[in-house]
Amino acid sequence: MNPYILSTLLFGLGLGTTITFMSSHWLLAWMGLEINTLAIIPLMAQHHHPRSIEASTKYFITQATAAAMILFASTTNAWLTGQWSINEMSHPLPLTIITMALALKIGLAPMHAWLPEVLQGLDLTTGMILSTWQKLAPFALLLQMNTQPSTMLPMMAVMSTLVGGWGGLNQTQLRKIMAYSSIAHLGWMILIMQYSPKLTIIALLTYMIMTFSAFKLFDLNKATSINSLASSWSKSPVLTALTPLLMLSLGGLPPMTGFAPKWMILYELTKQELMPLALIMALSALLSLYFYLRLSYAVTLTLSPNNTPGIAQWRLQTPQMTLPVSITLLSSLTLLPMLPTMLALLN
Repeated sequence: MNPYILSTLLFGLGLGTTITFMSSHWLLAWMGLEINTLAIIPLMAQHHHPRSIEASTKYFITQATAAAMILFASTTNAWLTGQWSINEMSHPLPLTIITMALALKIGLAPMHAWLPEVLQGLDLTTGMILSTWQKLAPFALLLQMNTQPSTMLPMMAVMSTLVGGWGGLNQTQLRKIMAYSSIAHLGWMILIMQYSPKLTIIALLTYMIMTFSAFKLFDLNKATSINSLASSWSKSPVLTALTPLLMLSLGGLPPMTGFAPKWMILYELTKQELMPLALIMALSALLSLYFYLRLSYAVTLTLSPNNTPGIAQWRLQTPQMTLPVSITLLSSLTLLPMLPTMLALLN
């Protein structure tokens, strides 16, 4: 892609998210979401492959449906209450419709079916943008309008963790596994949103760091399936040694960074006397842990047949930048002692 066009599209991504962040009016927030969607669709379709075009079309239809629901719900709220402010969503009808629309935008169960199919048709870099950056603007709106407790968000959150765990069990394609991982992580973030928004922010930030590292590692090794991970040790031995630790961090095992948000969310649920909910969430994390362990096994304990030139690839200089993935990978493994400081800063 032409560098000027690419720069314009990336600027559009940043502009749309920033407009949504800064807006307190539903029309401005809707405009920011639309700029965001229109900027990423050319990135999705840039390879002119049938799977890319199909993924772009599915994504466009899904996001257009969600945007129409947001516009309808915000107009209905203005008609019923006389308010266009995001913080003034008091009537249950527009509040329910707009929550469902934002859940459709981020891929929360039961509106999740588009996410694995779309992510499978994209290249790893665009898939990384879709899994991380594109979650920010809808989350900003959900955090702003989260004013009253409801049973809908916890039900969708529990369903997301179960769907994300069960859906990823039989997958062999890495992009689909990361899509179901995204759905499961979204469930944890949404569940705690109405009890402790700052924990939602911490869970979102740690998820973005870990997912960025995972996608960049797969991109570095040109791996798109579990079988192709077996040959990654010959390309980058040091990163391959750290990859299973990153997978275990995504699964939420101590002492890696991914353990901290789940630990604090379960602690907050027990403080709210929601023990059955905490038990279901803890058990659902075991489902996700299974396919992370499969990836760890494929990276470290499986050797592919290689000839002598094939196993010497790590001696060659790679043209890709490894500094960002190195920083985020170390952050994904070592940020656990910093979580109390992050909580104090958010307070």
